[in-house]
Amino acid sequence: MGRLDGKVAIITGAGSGQGAVEAKLFAGEGAKVVATDIQLEAVSKVVEEIRESGGDAAAFEHNVSSEEDWDKVVGKTVEAYGKLDILVNNAGILINKTAEDTTLEEWNRVMDVNARGTFLGIRRVIPEMRKAGGGSIVNISSIYGILGYGTAAYNASKGAVRSLTKNVAADFAKDNIRVNSVHPGIIATPMARDAYDDPERKAAVEEMTPLGRFGQPEDVAYGVLYLASDESTYMTGAELVLDGGITACKNC
Repeated sequence: MGRLDGKVAIITGAGSGQGAVEAKLFAGEGAKVVATDIQLEAVSKVVEEIRESGGDAAAFEHNVSSEEDWDKVVGKTVEAYGKLDILVNNAGILINKTAEDTTLEEWNRVMDVNARGTFLGIRRVIPEMRKAGGGSIVNISSIYGILGYGTAAYNASKGAVRSLTKNVAADFAKDNIRVNSVHPGIIATPMARDAYDDPERKAAVEEMTPLGRFGQPEDVAYGVLYLASDESTYMTGAELVLDGGITACKNC
């Protein structure tokens, strides 16, 4: 048996990187996966791979900052599969600037995708999860939602995701809806490509990480899988940090 047999999951930002790996992993573990992304062509390719491997998946174009898009995605998911058990709020963007250098437009853009998108997804899926008798929401935050260094808008948005997770977990535990956040470190995905492709920056990241390497998308995906599955039924409002030890090491 798969770890997600009988489950229906929505995964946002599944067109590449971490989200694509999560979608394939979930499908391999028996879930029916609705993979969404603002890039329809990219997420359609991910779904095609899942289907070729024998999995059950659907792709939708999805702007997570749009309430209308959330209504369409959740509505079509329930129409196709009859219920919704899991939401992974994975979609996110990064603008690498300090508070002084960040424009208001850039600030709003990051907050719209990372924080507003997470809020809209949570709000829209709760009634469907309640009908299903419960569910699991996994919000992808970051170690930069915990630590002070990083970039201004991104840190603020991921801190908002961290705090919102705890609020929603407390409010909806009575409905058997679990809500947890995942805090990746520096992962070898398109978002971190600039650092990964630059030998000097890559070496600096490896030096600051006690485990001595970038994380891989699979390192995060297996943590997300655990939180989505029934193996974590007593876990809600928690932070799962997957960072190679960065947050444990003050002066690495």
